[in-house]
Amino acid sequence: MQIFESIMLLCFGMSWPISVYKSIRSRSTKGKSVVFITVIILGYISGIVGKIVNDQLSYVLALYCLNLVVVSIDLVLYYINRKHEKSLIG
Repeated sequence: MQIFESIMLLCFGMSWPISVYKSIRSRSTKGKSVVFITVIILGYISGIVGKIVNDQLSYVLALYCLNLVVVSIDLVLYYINRKHEKSLIG
């Protein structure tokens, strides 16, 4: 059954590198929601904890971790870009 969870993680995970690329390229927070990104991060952390607590250490756990890293990069870029935008204004 882990194959379906893996497919879900791969599908969700494919969008985050695109989001990171757009954040780097635009240097803007436009269209980003720090609350949304934080909720996604909490979801991935919950999935990781669930796998560890249930002793389900497999490749699916690695997908959760990979997605968490990429979404966390997007969150860091949000704050970098917000600082950049503020420096342009004031």
